[in-house]
Amino acid sequence: MRTCEEPRPPNGQSPIALAAGQSEYGFAEKVVEGMFIVVNSITIKIHSKAFHASFELWQLQGYSVNPNWQQSDLRLTRITDPQRGEVLTFKELTWQTLRIEADATDNGDQDPVTTPLRLITNQGRIQISLKRRTKDCNVMASKLMFLLDDLLWVLTDSQLKAMMKYAESLSEAMEKSAQQRKSLAPESVQITPPAPSTQQSWSQPFGVSPNASSIGQYFDKHDMKESSYHLLISRLDLHICDDSHTRESGALKHGMLGGAMQLTFRRMAFDYYPFHRAGDACKHWVRYSEAMETRGQWAKKLISEFQSKIEK
Repeated sequence: MRTCEEPRPPNGQSPIALAAGQSEYGFAEKVVEGMFIVVNSITIKIHSKAFHASFELWQLQGYSVNPNWQQSDLRLTRITDPQRGEVLTFKELTWQTLRIEADATDNGDQDPVTTPLRLITNQGRIQISLKRRTKDCNVMASKLMFLLDDLLWVLTDSQLKAMMKYAESLSEAMEKSAQQRKSLAPESVQITPPAPSTQQSWSQPFGVSPNASSIGQYFDKHDMKESSYHLLISRLDLHICDDSHTRESGALKHGMLGGAMQLTFRRMAFDYYPFHRAGDACKHWVRYSEAMETRGQWAKKLISEFQSKIEK
């Protein structure tokens, strides 16, 4: 993979649907979604203007799950609402080991002496939720949860500085991509006509007659109101060590030893909602609490003050 100076245009319709000669969510999509994928090892290399990185995964598995993130009947891994013309699908990816390594490129604006950034984790998983339109398979909203167990990370001060430079080099490309996503985000959802009866038979268990009201309520329960990205680490032990003495001649002879700092985080979570508008309700957020109501009132007050200044 290589980072782009300018974001690429959207992919358009699903290639699976086009190859199958269909324009809407149908049999071909269901067959591909039902596959159970097992990969012994996979390596992803990313090249950027300032650095290059690699991701190595061992014992990767990908499969469909129900809304409770459990493997079950494939017909229960999707929720189709014919009245809305939308379908929800749920996926899970698991692996045994993940290795991440990043280093500066020769032509980058990095220091002459840099330390490669390395991170090795044990078991982890990614939970993916997608909401698509049945008429063209376009993704309307997504939810991605990155879950890690105990994590031990040893960082030197030079690695920490390099990591900040790597993030800075990607910030411009990420900002351009975010602006493109926001410009293409749907303002409103149009109700599409009901899908064919074959689609309803795949979304409901055999012997159960579909009920529009019950399907709508079940859909609302697991619906993604907006796209979001989440990271949850059960326990993180972060060790930051000073390795400046290894680069300074005679430092050890004069007794100048480097220091170290250890940080321990439990149940550390990051939640990112890129399309959330300022002042909108947050009750659908993953970790919503009543304390956010005060924050919401404060945000609305700032918005009203800003709008009054713009009007003047």
